[in-house]
Amino acid sequence: MRPIARYLLLLFAFTVPWEYSLDLGEPLGNMARIAGLLLLLAAIPAVAQAGRLRKPGAFQWVTLALFLWFGSTYLWTLDPLATLTKLRACFQEMMVVWLAWELVDTPADLRNLLRVTVAGSWVLAILTLVAFRSPEAIAQGQIRFFAYGQDPNDMARFLDLAFPQAALLFECDHRSSMRFLGLGFLPIGFIAVLLTASREGFLAALIALAGSAWILMRRRPRRLTVAILALPVVFAVLWFTVPAATLQRLGTIPEQLHGGDLNQRLNIWSAGWRAFTQAPLFGSGAGSFVTAAHLAPIDTAHNTALSVVVNGGLIALMLLLLLVAMTWRSALTTSGPLRIALAGSLLVWMVTTFVATVEENRATWLLLATIAVAGRLAAENRESLSRQFPYTRSDSTPDRLPALTAVNR
Repeated sequence: MRPIARYLLLLFAFTVPWEYSLDLGEPLGNMARIAGLLLLLAAIPAVAQAGRLRKPGAFQWVTLALFLWFGSTYLWTLDPLATLTKLRACFQEMMVVWLAWELVDTPADLRNLLRVTVAGSWVLAILTLVAFRSPEAIAQGQIRFFAYGQDPNDMARFLDLAFPQAALLFECDHRSSMRFLGLGFLPIGFIAVLLTASREGFLAALIALAGSAWILMRRRPRRLTVAILALPVVFAVLWFTVPAATLQRLGTIPEQLHGGDLNQRLNIWSAGWRAFTQAPLFGSGAGSFVTAAHLAPIDTAHNTALSVVVNGGLIALMLLLLLVAMTWRSALTTSGPLRIALAGSLLVWMVTTFVATVEENRATWLLLATIAVAGRLAAENRESLSRQFPYTRSDSTPDRLPALTAVNR
């Protein structure tokens, strides 16, 4: 059962970036939800067959504490139905923290997890390009393009998280197909981000691409020369590909930063702050932000810390900050290009938390779980992990399928 569960973990990670583009409706839900259910059903007998769980780390215990705290807010929530819905979603999102910890045994398993995450981001980028060229988009004169079922800002963030990981695959993977998967995603993914016209997504993409460039050029300065020579071609492709109105929206970033209302986010944050002052320690109840802040049902906090502190109070916020600190420690425990890639993705994630509610999606918890596992592997066998993610591919160890992974207990 363990090899099956490991394959299902890879399937789950592959579906997370584009999960909302394939939704079968209740009771099944979107593709990642279905894959997660199958993964859970396979993981339980796999653990039973092994006879014991892998010893949880501090990250897993704090994640459990955060979930239990959100659960306890049902006792005083302003919106019991929203809290129950939130708890169901939290379980589906946070369970990957345990599942990845349990099923990723070796550095090769970690590399497979990164591969499928980038592959899933490819799907999201391609779906965006398809939407861009659709007859409906052309007829309506759209300026924002995104995959079916996706929010453009969320979609841009999902793509941004994958950039450093894609650069890592190109730098370290010995398979030509995986190297193409990594390098090819950088331009395709960036075009997809531009097409969303997401201003925060664009700024985060610049950070992500800077981290990617560091991975690619740190030991190979000649690549910098090649990149500079290629810039005119890149700008020409973007100029003739991305609609002018889309670029104009991105050009309003300085205006929004200096004197705008950040697309009405300032009003939402003010309402959220007032809601926080009403229940600062324990919060108003998981999922109750809209009710507590007296906003429209379609609104969100557009700020992760504010969302968490209104829902669960300062206690929930401290638990989340502790999780972030642990994740940074895990990322810095690794070395070489893997450290740069993980730290780059985590930095992009942190930047987006200021303008988005990112604790509510699977992409966040998959990223945090992946980094936690990488930190564990670095502590267990740093040399083996370094061989899987070297700066020179000739130093890497042969690849293998997840089904052939020896259980490392």
